[in-house]
Amino acid sequence: MKKLTTVFILLLFARYGFAGHIAGGEMYYKYIGPGTSPNSSQYQVTLRLFRECHPVGTAAPLPGDVYIGIFRNTGPATLMTTVDVQQSSNTFISLKQVLSCIINPPEICYQVATYSFTQELADDSLGYILSYQTCCRSNSILNVQFFDIPGGQGPGEGATYSCAIPGTKILDTAHNSSAVFNIKDTVLICKSKNIDLDFSATDPDGDSLTYSFCSAYNRGIATDSRNVTPSAPPYTDVTYKSGYSGFQPMGSDIVIDPATGHITGMAPTVGAYVINVCVAEWRNGNIISVHRKDFMVRVGDCDFAAAELKPSYLTCDGFTLNFENESTSSGIHSYYWEFGDTSSTNISTDPTPTHTYADSGTYNVKLVINRGEECTDSTVTKALVYPGFFPDFKVTGSCVLNPYQLTDLTTSKYGIVNSWHWDFGDPSVTSDTSTIQNPAYKYPSKDSVLIQLIVTNSKGCIDTVAKAINISDRPTITLPFHDTLICNIDTLQLHSTSGTASAIYSWSPSYNISNVNTSNPFVSPKTTTTYAVTVNDKGCTNTDSVRVNVISKVELFAGNDTAICQTDTIQLLPVTNALYFTWTPSTSLSDAKAKNPFTAPFSNTQYKVVGSVGKCSASDVINIVVSPYPLVNAGTDASICFGQTTTLNASTNAPNFAWSPISSLMNANTLTPIAGPGATTSYILTAVNNAGCLKPVYDTITVNVIPPVPAFAGHDTLVVANQPLQLNATGGTLYSWTPATGMDNPNIANPVVTLDAHYDSVTYKVKVSTPEGCYAYDDIKVIVFKTQPDIFVPTGFTPNHDALNDILKPTLVGIKQFNYLKIFDRWGVMVFSTTQQGQGWDGTYAGIQQSSGTYVFMAQGIDYTGKLITKKGTVVLIR
Repeated sequence: MKKLTTVFILLLFARYGFAGHIAGGEMYYKYIGPGTSPNSSQYQVTLRLFRECHPVGTAAPLPGDVYIGIFRNTGPATLMTTVDVQQSSNTFISLKQVLSCIINPPEICYQVATYSFTQELADDSLGYILSYQTCCRSNSILNVQFFDIPGGQGPGEGATYSCAIPGTKILDTAHNSSAVFNIKDTVLICKSKNIDLDFSATDPDGDSLTYSFCSAYNRGIATDSRNVTPSAPPYTDVTYKSGYSGFQPMGSDIVIDPATGHITGMAPTVGAYVINVCVAEWRNGNIISVHRKDFMVRVGDCDFAAAELKPSYLTCDGFTLNFENESTSSGIHSYYWEFGDTSSTNISTDPTPTHTYADSGTYNVKLVINRGEECTDSTVTKALVYPGFFPDFKVTGSCVLNPYQLTDLTTSKYGIVNSWHWDFGDPSVTSDTSTIQNPAYKYPSKDSVLIQLIVTNSKGCIDTVAKAINISDRPTITLPFHDTLICNIDTLQLHSTSGTASAIYSWSPSYNISNVNTSNPFVSPKTTTTYAVTVNDKGCTNTDSVRVNVISKVELFAGNDTAICQTDTIQLLPVTNALYFTWTPSTSLSDAKAKNPFTAPFSNTQYKVVGSVGKCSASDVINIVVSPYPLVNAGTDASICFGQTTTLNASTNAPNFAWSPISSLMNANTLTPIAGPGATTSYILTAVNNAGCLKPVYDTITVNVIPPVPAFAGHDTLVVANQPLQLNATGGTLYSWTPATGMDNPNIANPVVTLDAHYDSVTYKVKVSTPEGCYAYDDIKVIVFKTQPDIFVPTGFTPNHDALNDILKPTLVGIKQFNYLKIFDRWGVMVFSTTQQGQGWDGTYAGIQQSSGTYVFMAQGIDYTGKLITKKGTVVLIR
């Protein structure tokens, strides 16, 4: 009776468990013909489910029957009926033959089950949605986030597989059979390799098909693998992990061809990825339905040697090209390149060669990997060498009332410039583009736009240039200044420019001004006057002005005499209304013509400044007194062992000094304090004069504290009598062992000790020293067994977290190298494995406590004579 109960529980787990099992699926339908009732149609509906032949971890079998819900496509959708569909077929697909050059090829095998039934449906205007929901996908999926199912034990984010039958609102009197994806899911995919995965479909009606990535659906209301009536659409997407989405299910390097359904790009890291492809059915220029296939793609930790190059390599700005095999593999042993020209460097065996061509042209480049070996491969590509291609353009215009003219200035030494694509940067429309060479464009309003030109030549060169342009509601006026100063006896020429040669200028007022209708008139006002200029460019007008300030004499004060420290820099700040300046002497001045120059005189200096405005001028002097900084020397850096002290030896000519920090100093008010820091410390000595240069001066000395020596003699160990044991001390560079009993050399880190049966145990003490003379002690106890070398494994353990016998680990006697400890359950599943001495099993597997019972262990090591020691047996887990 007990045996029957166990079998029944196992059957329940297989039927209703939470283990992952579904690797993908799709639901499709075929129109059969008119139904038995008026205005109805018959459809054959098929659900196709995939399961890995040998999935990762525990996995339930494919179901024997499924519940498929049929919903009217209303808003919200309404359930019409649920159909219980029996499994109609169960087959296997696999990769028949793996090339011998594949390194570590994974198994590619899927179990495919289909569930088909015939359903009669009324010809509804909105159509129908059919769906099936299950709790659990395959294990170890990398791109989808898994959650615990409330009330359950398994992973969430299961799957919903559905199809949509369009109604008469879309099809009118016509009918539709959905597209069906071809079963080509046995492609071998290796990490970091280019892939080509065929996700194409066929359409029975001959509708046009386009493909795209889309988000997969989650489990809906399913909480385990039992059949449930599906929840009503619309359905919720699975939660993708960071870096992935329904539109980038394998990252940004993988794309799908919208015309062919081929998925290509560089494969990501090892693991499983959920991919959902939507294929749109087009009829008479409209999308009538979208069909979905949800599938798990597994990327293997495999590798193969391949020669892969880009379709072509082009240089438009030189004669040098860099080449590299796009495929990386541990199976590539050699490279052989031919660059296609007649130079002496035409051949290279470098993995990433650089080649400089002597002339322009098109060359055939060939790469052969593993030349002369069994796993060789080769490929040929084109090298296009056509330098001298430089894109450029200019823009001229006045304001929004007139079109802006764009002129292409691109030059090409080889070939001819043959295409232009302009984007005028107008944010108000999407049609602001042109493909003519020199277009004109009228902007609707004032704006700041980025004009972009993509230009190509007949040799294949392509480049982009962009310029930011301000589109104004008035012509530009550029004035070199808006405010200036003159003396009342001076004449000044004003200057203005605009963006085009057709601009007309007009100045006002007419007070003391000549040539008012030119861009550069002369003025000679006797009082401060503001002159305005108006520019008219084909109806676009703008106005700007210049204020001319007039003085009768120059006021100048060079500043108060001041003192600075020697080598310091000071800025001279005269008070004046002058515009132009001359300083003397010019020695050590940053700019003798500047109003506020910087200077760093080495000795006392008097500077004279002459300020002028036109023909008016004035002068003044300033004295700079220079004093030297105090001298300070904190001494040379020192090193001490942890716990020791050292005396600092500083010097200074300043009457005032202080140390910082002082917490680890004795006699800190002297120049020779005693330092005893617990860690490496920098001490700062500050010195200050009482007169002259009053700025403090600093110097630093660092006392480097060598940390406590981490002496370690090794863990206490067991040894067999008369068998050599190698000790291994660490922590320093010099070692001294005591006693020297049985030891070959007591003055090295790793002496060999041999003890006979007279000894029960010996405790060895080692002194570990550093080159600086720091040292520490540690010891190790060697217990002598009178047995042969062996591995002892307890017969049982109690992992109940009481700190007594919680961990199952072996005791090694006379073992030089520990190879492994492996634990297996009654079904042969390895629940624990380690190669680290001292590690053991805590009674859990995959984070789950294992039940009480008998388990099998295997342990292996090598003794000090090189003999292999293997132990097998059983151990009892007691809870």
